[in-house]
Amino acid sequence: MSFFVYFIQCEEDRYTSLLGVGVGILLFLLTSFTDAGTVNAENVSQYLSAYPYDNIIFTDKECSTCKISKVSSLPARSKHCGICGRCVARFDHHCGWMNNCIGERNTRYFLAFLLWHFLLCLYGTIAIGLVLAGRLKELRVVYILTVYYGIENSFYSLAPHVVQWLLGSYNTQILLMVFLAIVSLLLAGFFGYHANLCRTNTTTNETFKWQDYINWRRKLNEARASAAALKSSISGMSSESKLPESKWKAFFRRSPLEDAEVVVKNNMYDKGMFHNIWEVICPLSTRRSFSQRKSKST
Repeated sequence: MSFFVYFIQCEEDRYTSLLGVGVGILLFLLTSFTDAGTVNAENVSQYLSAYPYDNIIFTDKECSTCKISKVSSLPARSKHCGICGRCVARFDHHCGWMNNCIGERNTRYFLAFLLWHFLLCLYGTIAIGLVLAGRLKELRVVYILTVYYGIENSFYSLAPHVVQWLLGSYNTQILLMVFLAIVSLLLAGFFGYHANLCRTNTTTNETFKWQDYINWRRKLNEARASAAALKSSISGMSSESKLPESKWKAFFRRSPLEDAEVVVKNNMYDKGMFHNIWEVICPLSTRRSFSQRKSKST
């Protein structure tokens, strides 16, 4: 009876493993071979209507490489990929692992791929850990160490000896478990980063653009504040003489750079968390209303 139960459990684990690998391969193929959102002459007017210019990080300009249309410009949030040789709507980045751009139409598959493989690696780490813990209990390693070797029955005393036994008996399994744990942490961080981008309706490409814009505006505001402070000090020197300022007062005096205007990120594409996530799950170009945008704009 126990053999029959063990056989059934092994068969279930086998089918579960095949299902996990099959879903991972399917998500890889969907991410790699799905059109990321190529902008061409047929859909450029729809994308121009779907993604208007914010005139901050996206302005009206033409792609000098593709030259999609003589009368249309490159839609906002789009970028020309030099590797793929095409303009991609809502361009995030070009993924070398997928050999494809991550854009408007396949971001959902890319996120699902990251989440699924994170769960697989996490499952593998926990499963190997449980198997090793079962072997420890089955072989009564702790009992042997405490009774026959006289080791104190405490975690700090037993841990080095248990780890030494595991490394000597199951070094391959330990190495695999550590590898899966590291990969799961990397995938969790990568998925969390892209999930946060989707939550705010931002892409990796736009993140760099916003950083450059905010740094430029901050330096510009600081330069204006410094110029205003210098002008004020010069006008003060030219006015009537007054008592010299004490060193302590000069030390605690507010810096003119602190009066510079604070630069705020104004993302017009952020329409709320639920709307942003739905835009990733159901891209604009896959909706029925997207095909009707051309008739409204022409």
